[in-house]
Amino acid sequence: MIGEFKNRWPALFQQSECDDIDTKRECILKSLVIYLNEDPDSFFKEYLDSAAEDAERDIKVMGIYTIRRDGNEKPEDVGIVIEGIKVLNNFGSVIMGFIMLFGLIYALDLSFPDNLKYTFEFFQKIIMNLDGHKLNTKIQQLKIKLFA
Repeated sequence: MIGEFKNRWPALFQQSECDDIDTKRECILKSLVIYLNEDPDSFFKEYLDSAAEDAERDIKVMGIYTIRRDGNEKPEDVGIVIEGIKVLNNFGSVIMGFIMLFGLIYALDLSFPDNLKYTFEFFQKIIMNLDGHKLNTKIQQLKIKLFA
C-alpha cells in the first residue's frame, strides 16, 4: 500500500529529504487534498519538458501544471489552465500557482472546481477566515482537529 502511494505521489515523500520550503508547501497542499478525500491528480498535472504542450489539452476545467526537466526537483514552469486555456505561467512553485488561482477565482467570480471544493473551502474559510461560520462537516472536523 505505501509503495503504491509512493509511486503515485512521489513529491509527498520528498518532504523529509528536502530543505526547499516550496517543495514542503507543495507536499502539505497535496496532503491536504488527499486528507479531504479529493484527487490531486485531477487538478495538479506534472509533465516533462518534452510534453509541455499537453497541459492545455489535458486540463479541461481548471488546474495547475508543472513542467520539469528530466524529473528534476525544481520545476521549470508552473502555470494555470482554465477551461483548456493557459492563463498564467512562470510561477516559481505550485503553491504560488495555487495562490494566484485562488485570486483569479475571486477576481473572475468563478466557482471552485468540483474536484477540489473542500480544499478551496478550507483555504477560504479556515486559512483566510472568509465566511468561516458556515462550515461543511468535513471542514468543521478538520478545524476541530487543527485547533485542539
